Amino acid sequence: MIRDLVVASRPLSWVNTAFPFAAAYFVAIGRIDVPLIVGTLFFLIPYNLAMYGINDVFDYESDLRNPRKGGVEGALLTPEYHRATLWAAILIPVPFVVYLVVVGDGLSDLVLAISLFAVVAYSMKGLRFKERPFLDSITSSTHFVSPAVFGLALAGARPTWPLVALLVAYFLWGAASHAFGAVQDIEADRQGGIGSIATVIGARATVRVSLVLYLLAGALLLFTSWPGQLAAVLVLPYAANVAPWWNVRDADAAAANRGWRRFLGLNFVTGFGVTLLLIAWVLLGRQNLPS
Repeated sequence: MIRDLVVASRPLSWVNTAFPFAAAYFVAIGRIDVPLIVGTLFFLIPYNLAMYGINDVFDYESDLRNPRKGGVEGALLTPEYHRATLWAAILIPVPFVVYLVVVGDGLSDLVLAISLFAVVAYSMKGLRFKERPFLDSITSSTHFVSPAVFGLALAGARPTWPLVALLVAYFLWGAASHAFGAVQDIEADRQGGIGSIATVIGARATVRVSLVLYLLAGALLLFTSWPGQLAAVLVLPYAANVAPWWNVRDADAAAANRGWRRFLGLNFVTGFGVTLLLIAWVLLGRQNLPS
């Protein structure tokens, strides 16, 4: 059961939510403290268990038809584990959330509430934002951008235009990534009666939307503070990764999984590049996020 919970939490994606929080909070406040440690641990595992565990329970029927499930790209949870998974997804985050609410203020609490609502609303029966075209990509992007916004709010950072440009660019990157990820699941989602941006507008249009959003994200990064502009280069590999599928047909959409697997690898390379830029920013003493 523990192994199933770990697989359900998508270990390859842990860093995608923990790093944005940790980087945003640390750069804003300039020190390592208890909220940084607790928040990083929360967005590393409990947050991902809640997000993906709930998803795997309510997506079980479509996952049965999806050859990607049952490994690093998502658990195929048998019904006997569904109740335990939901309880774990609810209870494990509670101590972390309580602490973060206590040490935060009204703004950070609001951001955290929005983040957690997006986690639940994406998959839970009765809400199912993942089945609402375009809202699915917006909600998914919120999953990854909100930890960074929460980190900034918790640290008491004051927003600046370069910071806003950075966050919007990150949001567009997240929406583009979700849209492209939905392409490979068109057949399984349609068979399972699940709607998505890809099932509604088709594989070809979705890939093109994804590519445009990546390029817009790169353009916005040019308006950040130096050396943040260099991050625009990091968006180009993502655009190049989806470009080969520019004319993909719905019947061949499952083949886009090759691009999705490259995307998972790109995230680690990009994370390394972003880390170097953050270090450079700190060393240059460009305090863009006064607390």
